[in-house]
Amino acid sequence: MSEKKTVLTQEGHKRLEAELQELRLVRRKDVAEKIKEARGQGDLSENAEYDAAKDEQAEVEARINTIEKMLGNAEIIAEEDIDKDSVNVGSTVKLLDLEFDDEVEYLIVGSTEANPVDGRISNESPLGLALLRRNRGETVSVEAPDGVIQYQIIDIS
Repeated sequence: MSEKKTVLTQEGHKRLEAELQELRLVRRKDVAEKIKEARGQGDLSENAEYDAAKDEQAEVEARINTIEKMLGNAEIIAEEDIDKDSVNVGSTVKLLDLEFDDEVEYLIVGSTEANPVDGRISNESPLGLALLRRNRGETVSVEAPDGVIQYQIIDIS
């Protein structure tokens, strides 16, 4: 069974590569130094600094492993390949909330890059799914905990 593709924008791919480099070259060395210092304090069975450093080492290695898998299964969406006529991963979409007459703007990204607070929504989210392959002027309905929300697509870039 093959692993699910990780959909990434070019920017997201670069950020993951930079994070991986930081983890490999800086954080690994920092954690190794913490472990070395904690070992120098004597009895490891009751050494909280040693336990904390080993936990941090496990977290760093797990994150490295996760990023390596994501990058190994990455499907990178190039800006020049994004169709500006319909909504796709990599599209910036300006929407009009029809209930509140409020404009919002989102960048559609893969789930690993999603951060709704920053205006980056996943292509797998309810709104992202509703918007995919839709065009300017179309209205989409999204099921939310408070009921159905309707948006009109104002612009795609």
